[in-house]
Amino acid sequence: MKSDIAIAEIAQPYAQALMSVAESKNQTEEFGEDVRSLLNLLKNSPELQSFVGNPFIEPDKKKAVINEVVGESTNSNLRNFLMLLVDRRRILLLEPICEQYITLLRQKNQTVLAEISSAVPLSQEQEQAIREKVIAMTNARQVDLETKIDRDLIGGVIIKVGSQVIDASLRSQLRRLSLRLSGS
Repeated sequence: MKSDIAIAEIAQPYAQALMSVAESKNQTEEFGEDVRSLLNLLKNSPELQSFVGNPFIEPDKKKAVINEVVGESTNSNLRNFLMLLVDRRRILLLEPICEQYITLLRQKNQTVLAEISSAVPLSQEQEQAIREKVIAMTNARQVDLETKIDRDLIGGVIIKVGSQVIDASLRSQLRRLSLRLSGS
């Protein structure tokens, strides 16, 4: 299996080409919505992932399944792009291409991704407070939140924005307290 860096290097030009098509049609956001839906489908369907990644399945069968899965509501230019990926035997890179497209869209819109880990689901008010804090930290226009539940945190949150990590979890606070007590 190729390394993640090599895969990203192969996926990048395809993501940039998709962005160029979207920009030429003034449909970057529409493409973004379709790409996010496609990513959700791939992440929630290991069967679909293994099907598109299987080199022994005929390209025509892959195209038929992809057309059925994405449906008529998906932008025709994006559907054509997917067919091109099948023809070039790059459809197995669909997930990294989609992720890179979303990254390019975030850069274009001055949006940052904040990855949030919390012990319990956050309320809308808490999510909004985190958005405002991240905007103040980064000067971004918008913030996309990616949340996950980590019961090991006990309480609080861990916020990761790029290489910055804000650890406001109860687990971390208890660890720091333990280190202080053992050090004295």
